[in-house]
Amino acid sequence: MEWITKTGPSGFRIRWCEELAQRWFSEGLWVNETLVDHARKRVAEAPERTYQIEGDTTVTRGEVWEQSLRLAAFFLSRGLKPGDVISFQLPNWTETPVIALAARMTGLVINPIPPIYRESELEYILGDCGAKLIFIPGTFRRTDHSAMLEGLRAKLPALKDIVVVRGDGELTWQDVISGDPVDEAALPKVDPAAVLIAMYTSGTTGKPKGVLHTHLSYGHRVCAMAEEYLMTDRDVVFMPSPVTHITGAIWAFDMPWIAGSASVLMDVWSPAEGIDCIERNGCTVTGGATPFLQQMLDVAETTPEKLKSLRLFFCGGTTVSPELIRRASDMFPGALFYRAYGSTEMITATLGIKHRSEAKYGAETDGKIVYPVEMRIVDAVTDEPVTEGDEGEILMRGPGLFAGYIHDADNETSFLEDGFFRMGDLGRQVFTDYLVITGRKKDIIIRSGENISPKEVEDVLFGHPAIAEVAIVSMPSPVTGEMGCAFIIPREGKATDLPEIQRFLTEAGLAKQKFPEHLVFVEDLPRVPSGKVRKDILRKQAEAIAKTE
Repeated sequence: MEWITKTGPSGFRIRWCEELAQRWFSEGLWVNETLVDHARKRVAEAPERTYQIEGDTTVTRGEVWEQSLRLAAFFLSRGLKPGDVISFQLPNWTETPVIALAARMTGLVINPIPPIYRESELEYILGDCGAKLIFIPGTFRRTDHSAMLEGLRAKLPALKDIVVVRGDGELTWQDVISGDPVDEAALPKVDPAAVLIAMYTSGTTGKPKGVLHTHLSYGHRVCAMAEEYLMTDRDVVFMPSPVTHITGAIWAFDMPWIAGSASVLMDVWSPAEGIDCIERNGCTVTGGATPFLQQMLDVAETTPEKLKSLRLFFCGGTTVSPELIRRASDMFPGALFYRAYGSTEMITATLGIKHRSEAKYGAETDGKIVYPVEMRIVDAVTDEPVTEGDEGEILMRGPGLFAGYIHDADNETSFLEDGFFRMGDLGRQVFTDYLVITGRKKDIIIRSGENISPKEVEDVLFGHPAIAEVAIVSMPSPVTGEMGCAFIIPREGKATDLPEIQRFLTEAGLAKQKFPEHLVFVEDLPRVPSGKVRKDILRKQAEAIAKTE
């Protein structure tokens, strides 16, 4: 099985295997079309149908299509060509899907950047991908994005245009969509095998890596999710996850065109307002990282009827405890709650449950491996396959796998010769074709020569009545080399201490060497935009604490 590198209009080098490509095309997993083809069909079917809702604003399919044609005309007028990169650093606003569709119409590469990023991240990402245009908010959450970008402009010679959305600037949103719509016949022909998106991992170590997806790989996973989740035009998706993250982008931009559903956006997360939003719009599907579900359940305990429209909630992006999923399932027996697993590189590697009878798997596993995703679990040192049920490093391959990182050096240790990708996680294969994540390879604590997975202990502690959230990292120890340090967000009005934690873990049947030996109580945990905890920051904090004791 030969893998080569190909260079498309963007100049980015992508990984390509002709043998697998032919297989995926022949099986209908890859198709020679882009999201624009799906959007055109949906608009022709029902142009007045709701596409998206944000607060009191509702936009229809026809309106999004019309604005996208106008924005595409602007792109062409600025001399942008297929393969050029455009960035956007925007909240969950209704302008974002217009940008995503217009970019596809003109063959541009989309580069989403989380709004929380500041000068350091912006300078690196925009320079690294060679962005020629960026959309920004004027001011959002007390940050003057216009001033920030103007301050960086001299360092970014490729960046020609800054478009301000919902604010004043040299170019504004109204400026770029006020012209005539482009004649569709004038649009360039877009190769589905070309790069669609350059999305930077929210890196928990070092510089973020630019992940390249083609129209083929990205589109395949959206269609697979729509099919597996039984999405229809009767569904309304509530999406509080950032649209600059892979989950938010798929559900806010693509799913309405693929499945015909509507999406509801929220730009600043509030559990109470989120619940009201779900009730007001009759949302049927939502998902997000653990904090979203945890906070939503805490608020919804007093008004469970507000979530009666929900039929499924997928949870992932960070540690998800079985207890949290069970609690949600018990509180809302009419909906399916489950854990799912994936990454920016391998979108939705596992998919969810379809029936209430499968609730056990939804809580106790991180999802089912469904063909055409291929998975291996191997020894973390030798790469030899492990026995089913044993822990090992997770490798994956499939038509939804990304086409490589922007920099070749990042690919060198990430792939095996046959194209399997190192996910960076440890896990076990259980119940024949289900996956259980046991931790990050780099998060393992080595105590007196024995490997300890923090996730196993975190899952148990999530069930403690005084703990809202917990993250365990290694802490230097003069006696054992490393020990566990637990950073805990306590529940409001509740308290605990180390002896109580150890008693709780003893009753749960965990070996004593797995117990954390130091506790730190915090109001919040450092996170990346998707909600995943920045354990690299916590490890540094634990190291600093160890030096003072």
